[in-house]
Amino acid sequence: MSKSRDVRPFVPSRRDLIAAGAGTAGLVLTGAAQARAPKPATLLNVSYDPTRELYKEINPAFAKYWKSRVGQDLTISQSHGGSGKQARSVIDGLQADVVTLALADDIDQIAKRGLIDKNWKSRRPANSAPYTSTIIFLVRKGNPKKIADWGDLVKPGVSIITPNPKTGGAPRWAYLAAWAYALKRPGGSEASAQAFVKQLYSQVPILDSGARGSMTTFAQREIGDVLLTWENEAHLAREEFGADKFEIVYPSISILAEPSVAVVDKVVDRRGTRTIAEGYLNFLYSPLAQDLIGKNHYRPRNPAAAAKYASKFPKIPLVTIDKQFGGWAKAQARHFEDGGVFDQIYKPA
Repeated sequence: MSKSRDVRPFVPSRRDLIAAGAGTAGLVLTGAAQARAPKPATLLNVSYDPTRELYKEINPAFAKYWKSRVGQDLTISQSHGGSGKQARSVIDGLQADVVTLALADDIDQIAKRGLIDKNWKSRRPANSAPYTSTIIFLVRKGNPKKIADWGDLVKPGVSIITPNPKTGGAPRWAYLAAWAYALKRPGGSEASAQAFVKQLYSQVPILDSGARGSMTTFAQREIGDVLLTWENEAHLAREEFGADKFEIVYPSISILAEPSVAVVDKVVDRRGTRTIAEGYLNFLYSPLAQDLIGKNHYRPRNPAAAAKYASKFPKIPLVTIDKQFGGWAKAQARHFEDGGVFDQIYKPA
C-alpha cells in the first residue's frame, strides 16, 4: 500500500469509457450518443459493509452519465458485507463485475485465484484506491467513560465494540492501529503491543462479522461504551440516530486506510461487461463522484473535493500499512491468518 497522495482530477474520456471492452465492442457513436442504443446491461459491485449509502448516490450518477455518453441503460446492483467475507464470496463464485473492498489484501486474495490480474493496483491512480479513511472512536453522549485515546480503551470496566478482523476490513485496520499505538508508547515493543491488543480484545463482548453489524450492536442494541469504526460510519451514526446521542473521538494516532477497487477480469470477460466495469471504476475518480465521496464522509483524493470537505476531517498522525507493518501480505499472514497472532490472543468467552 502506498503513501496517500493527491491525485489530479480525473474526468473519464470517451476513450476511457469505450476502449477495452468486449461487452459493448463495436459501438458507433454519433456525437455524444449512439445512432442505435445497445441493449440494457447490468453490473454487480461487491463491496464492504459501510458503502451502501455512498453507492446509492454514485450508481445513479454513473448510470445517467453512461446513458448520456453511450446511450445504454444500465442497472447496477450491490452486495455488502464484511470485506473479508465478500472477497471469499467472489472466490467461491459470486459473479462480481467489480469489487470495491476495504483493503488491498482482500483483492489480492481474489487475484491469487486468477480472477483478477495480479497488476490490478497499477490500473488506476493512487494504487486503485479512490479515497481514504481512518479508524476513530464513537462514544455515547457525554463520553461517560472519558475515552480520549487508545490507552483508555483498556481501563477496567470499558466495553469495546469492534467487528471480527477475520471477516471484516475495518476491524483489521482498527487492530493494526491499536498495535501501532502500543508500539509508539514509551518503551513500546512487539511484546507490549501484543499484550495491549490482547487486553483490548478481552474487553470486546461481541464480534460481529462487519462494521455495519457492529454499528447496529452499539447504536441500536445499546451495547458497549465505545465503538471502533470507520470515520464515515461515526458521522453516519450521528446523522441517523441524532447528534445528541453520540460523540466522535479522534485518538492521538490512527492508520491510513485505503479501500481499493478492481475489475474482476474473469467475470467481465465472460459476461462481456469490461467496458462498463472499467468506466464505472474510472468514474469514481471524477469530480462528481469525488464530491459524493466527501459528502458521504470519506476522504476524497481530488484536491478540490478534499478542500471542500476538509473541515470534517481533522488531521491526526496516521501510520501506513507499508511503513509500520511491511505491507498487507506480511500483516495478513502474521496477524489474521488461521493460527496467527489474533487467533493466539483472542479467546471467546
